[in-house]
Amino acid sequence: MATRQSQKRLTKEYKTIVANPPPYITAKPNDENILEWHFIITGPPSTPFEDGQYHGMLRFPHEYPFKPPSISMVTPNGRFQCNTRLCLSMSDYHPDTWNPAWSVATILTGLLSFMTGDESTTGSIVTNDFLKRKLAAASKNWNVTENHRFVKQFPTIASQNRLDIEEQRRKDQELLINGSGAGAASTSKKSVEQPINLQENLDSLDPEDRARLIVEQDDPVSSTWMQTYTVIGVILAGIVAASLNILWR
Repeated sequence: MATRQSQKRLTKEYKTIVANPPPYITAKPNDENILEWHFIITGPPSTPFEDGQYHGMLRFPHEYPFKPPSISMVTPNGRFQCNTRLCLSMSDYHPDTWNPAWSVATILTGLLSFMTGDESTTGSIVTNDFLKRKLAAASKNWNVTENHRFVKQFPTIASQNRLDIEEQRRKDQELLINGSGAGAASTSKKSVEQPINLQENLDSLDPEDRARLIVEQDDPVSSTWMQTYTVIGVILAGIVAASLNILWR
C-alpha cells in the first residue's frame, strides 16, 4: 500500500510525464494501484527495435522515492527476458546506487538507452538483429492477442493496434494480388518468341561456330557468295554422279 509520501510523489510524476512525455515512452500507473506502473517503449528508428511496441512494468516500494522500483519487460523483444526483474543501476537490484531525485521518466529513459546498447546484465539476453526485427514487427499483434495486461491498461492503444494490424493485412493482400498479376504478365511476355541475338549468345557456342558467325557478320557479301558456291557445288556433284551411273550401265 502506498504511503502518503509515495502517493504524492507518483501522482506528481504522472502529471509531469503526461505533460512532457520522454521520446519513445508512454507510462501510466495502474488505476487500482499507483505503486504499479505500466509503460510502453516504442522502438527508435535506425535500431533493430524500430517500430516495435514493448510493454513493461515498474513496481515501486511503498518507501519510494527513497527506494528504487523493480523493472521488467513483458513483450518479447530479443534484448531482455520477459517477466524477469532486470539488474540496472536504477532498479531494486542496486538500492545502494539509487538517487531519490530520479523519476519515472529518468528510469525509463535509462532503460531505453540500455535496451538499444549491447551491455549485458542479469535479465538480458543475446540475440541477432534479425530476430529483434522479427519480434518488433510482431509486437503489436502479440500485445493485443497474448497480453491481457496491455489490453487492460492501454485500451485505446490496443484498439489502434487492431486497426493498424487490419490495415497492414489489407496492404499485404493487395501486394500479393498485384504481385501475382505482375508475375502472370511477365510470364506471358516471356512466352512470346523473341528474336535471337547472336552476338549475345556467341559465348555459348563452340570456337569453330563462333568464328564462322563472326566472319559472316563482319562480311555479309562473302557470306552470300560462300552460300552460292555451296549450292553450285552440290548441283555439280549430282550431275557427275548421274553421268557415272549411266556409263556403268
